[in-house]
Amino acid sequence: MPGKPQFLLVLSTCPGSITAKKIASTLVSDHLAACVQIVSGVQSFFHWVGKVDNKEEYLLIIKTTADRYQALEERIMALHPYELPEIVTVPISGGLAGYLSWIKTCTELPPT
Repeated sequence: MPGKPQFLLVLSTCPGSITAKKIASTLVSDHLAACVQIVSGVQSFFHWVGKVDNKEEYLLIIKTTADRYQALEERIMALHPYELPEIVTVPISGGLAGYLSWIKTCTELPPT
């Protein structure tokens, strides 16, 4: 059985571009993510409070390490306006070694 993945894609949706940009910028600035891509025009349909609802949202595609995930999740929760934000992880099982190394380097805390 393979071990715990070292690298993760984290997906989260936001209600607007200002929120998406604030979360993306904060995650990268705080070394919680190496890169965050914002995809606009995502149309989400979902069950909420007993009914089917839909919204246009912005999708954040976040690259991070498993070691930084818990702090990243906490930071998203602190910044996100939704009562229950989407935060899901997808393990990265492989990729260009140099790119994965870059993710690791970018998410390391700078020396104090």
